[in-house]
Amino acid sequence: MSAEKSRLDRQFEFCLEADKEKKILRRTLLSDGQTLENDAEHAWHAALMCVLLSEYANEPIDVLHTVSMLLIHDLVEIDAGDTYAYDESGNQSRRERELKAADRIFGILPQDQAKKLRELWEEFEAEETPEAKFAHAMDNIQPSMLNNSTGGKVWEENKIRLSQILKRNAVTPEGSEKLWDYSLNNFIIPNAENKKILIDSRIGGVPPQSSRGDTSVW
Repeated sequence: MSAEKSRLDRQFEFCLEADKEKKILRRTLLSDGQTLENDAEHAWHAALMCVLLSEYANEPIDVLHTVSMLLIHDLVEIDAGDTYAYDESGNQSRRERELKAADRIFGILPQDQAKKLRELWEEFEAEETPEAKFAHAMDNIQPSMLNNSTGGKVWEENKIRLSQILKRNAVTPEGSEKLWDYSLNNFIIPNAENKKILIDSRIGGVPPQSSRGDTSVW
């Protein structure tokens, strides 16, 4: 056998490298309220949600393309680590760390597949195509759903402000206005009303209808 790695060698090397994503812990708790979610669990969950909820995208999307994007979007965190969405300091260096990681991790693959997956990751990061916008909607709604399922525990412990959540979700309605409305009314508003989220912002216009009918946060 040649000393140079075969195509299949490189593909399996990448598959094994991707296993390390299972060890990258996020700041989101699973629905049990005790166990921290890892990156691989998040990617799988967001991809599954995409399959189920793609009918609510603002415009038709290539579901397989979007699922593929979600499955690889956090692989760079094997090297770069998970940067908490509301860590302002960490987010300043995130792009630089992740670009370096992308070079190494996608570079393990044969050239054609390295190019394909790198372009897929860059598409997600750019947030411009319908698929990327919907992928970001899944990426944002999935942790909101989990945070709500644990009674807003992580939001409360980290003193997360409503303005931070709204800023984080700025692209979410660009992927799906319907799913953003659902997330806002079912996951975010109830936790603001219950003081699990610090209220430092208001949303103009007619208040959305919350389950408690309390519009004081608006």
